[in-house]
Amino acid sequence: MGEQEAYTHSRKTAPFRADQVGSLLRTDVIKTARLKQAAGEITPDHLREIENDEIIRIVEKQKETGIQVVTDGEFRRAWWHFDFLEGLDGVEAFSANSGIQFKGVTTKARGIKVSSKLDFTSHSMLKDYAFLDSIKGSHTAKMTIPSPNMLHFRGQIDPAVYSDDDEFFHDLAQAYKKAIKAFYDAGCRYLQLDDTAWAVFFSEAGEEQIRAKGYTPETLRERFARSINEAVADKPSDMVITMHICRGNFKSSWTAEGSYDGASETIFDGLDLDGLFLEYDDNRSGSFDALRYVKRPNLQLVLGLVTSKFGELEDPDTIKRRIDEASKFVNLDQLCLSPQCGFASTEEGNLLTEDQQWEKLKHVVRIAEDVWK
Repeated sequence: MGEQEAYTHSRKTAPFRADQVGSLLRTDVIKTARLKQAAGEITPDHLREIENDEIIRIVEKQKETGIQVVTDGEFRRAWWHFDFLEGLDGVEAFSANSGIQFKGVTTKARGIKVSSKLDFTSHSMLKDYAFLDSIKGSHTAKMTIPSPNMLHFRGQIDPAVYSDDDEFFHDLAQAYKKAIKAFYDAGCRYLQLDDTAWAVFFSEAGEEQIRAKGYTPETLRERFARSINEAVADKPSDMVITMHICRGNFKSSWTAEGSYDGASETIFDGLDLDGLFLEYDDNRSGSFDALRYVKRPNLQLVLGLVTSKFGELEDPDTIKRRIDEASKFVNLDQLCLSPQCGFASTEEGNLLTEDQQWEKLKHVVRIAEDVWK
């Protein structure tokens, strides 16, 4: 094996052959401390000290699995998206009447609204990333934030503030440009945008929702793609930005189903990203046929073939066969492997144990080492 082939197979830059989406199961220590802080029994500073200690521990646990990329597990968040979006200028939280409906379960109630012009001046998560960066060692630290599309998808937009969609999406993209630069200046070189909004294109029910809001699928696809591309347009050349395209993840349940076909051409040939994390852990995701739209040889696809929803380990040979199937559409050199989602998109977490979580990551590493020898 030549030097170039060895480098290509091992991948020294993100996304890695064995990667992860980001969130990890909150430990009992974290859950207890957050409840105590909410009740006024400990100070925010004391909570942060506890979070620091637990993040140090779980970063070491990640390193022990053999994976090259580490995250803070989103341990300082209650939600994968609201916590970040609420920190944007012009966005505020409110008590919603109901939670988000998943298959058989509903989240606690939470809402966000755009009440003034959007901007980015500072954010508490810059400090969160800096702490992760300080303990990453020789590993790569990944920061995860919601895609700009999530503010449009989950937020209530005051028409008195934004009566025009073009102005809203323009300001949103500019705010994200500033956010990306701020994370870069904090040391981040691997940023992931998490996005459940694309799943609305994957089924007839989703397209009905689009039309009910006054859009056509074609128009909304174009707006979503443009908001992302404008947001990342000025990213530094040594910063990797990927996107995780999700169908929902809460207590091992989900919200959407359907293949990527409803938006595949836009997703695979219309987004100026370095990589895509794709859910392919069960039949809800459809076949690999949609990958035929991948035209760029430098786009990395991270196949989420290992489920994060349950603890049982998949048959390695089955996963390898599925990677082989995907390689019929995209060169094996452009493929990587990960769990299909995080383990705890919200602080409640999925229905598996912490030990099972670590075994899942080890499983990903072992299979990737066998495939990309």
